[in-house]
Amino acid sequence: MNTRTLLRLSGPDANDFLQGLITNDVSKAKDGLVYAALLTPQGKFIADFFVATDGDALLIDVAASHAPTLAQRLTMYRLRADVQIEESPLVVSRGTGPAPNGSFPDPRHSALGWRLYSDTDQSDDTDWDPLRVAHVIPETGIELTPDTYILEAGFERLNGIDFRKGCYVGQEIAARMKHKTELKKGLAQVSIEGTAPIGADITADGKPAGTLYTQSNGLALAHLRFDRATGEMQAGTATLYRT
Repeated sequence: MNTRTLLRLSGPDANDFLQGLITNDVSKAKDGLVYAALLTPQGKFIADFFVATDGDALLIDVAASHAPTLAQRLTMYRLRADVQIEESPLVVSRGTGPAPNGSFPDPRHSALGWRLYSDTDQSDDTDWDPLRVAHVIPETGIELTPDTYILEAGFERLNGIDFRKGCYVGQEIAARMKHKTELKKGLAQVSIEGTAPIGADITADGKPAGTLYTQSNGLALAHLRFDRATGEMQAGTATLYRT
């Protein structure tokens, strides 16, 4: 089952409209996929997605679980802008094998292969969790939640934010985190002996140290308090170390 939805933004104001809302520069889409997010005014995560051009229109490749919320938010912000927001019938394909004609490299990391928007699903059988864990790539609805600040989730490393573009929703918080503070928490890779459920609390010397997420091949993703993630940690019966 395809877990992605394509929204299509068309109309003379589409580019300027989206440019004023999201974390990355929409104009980069003329050269390839743009990875970005929509934030709350408080700088927290609503949805992450890819932006591509479709003639004079824009395509937004978003998790199907978050597509209704994203469409609703965009509609709320539309006001008098001449923009039409609709679901596209095109299908999202992705893979790491030979790239089909018309596909785009995933802008987050070269190991994540390609993405394609076409009439049929051409996805290959890539197992994505090991790749995500190996390269510390957060996933919508798992590592990326309504409590997430995107800089803590690695969006700068993943080419998901442009600090030189103009204003967007939540920009002040993101800029402050970038320029005025050192991140004290964030997504990191840990080694894991044993297993624990996604969302399990991590402790270090009996003190809260973070939350455990996706696990694969003896490694896992975790949101950590860096000052406490300096030695052995526990999540349920599992033992963790920051790699």
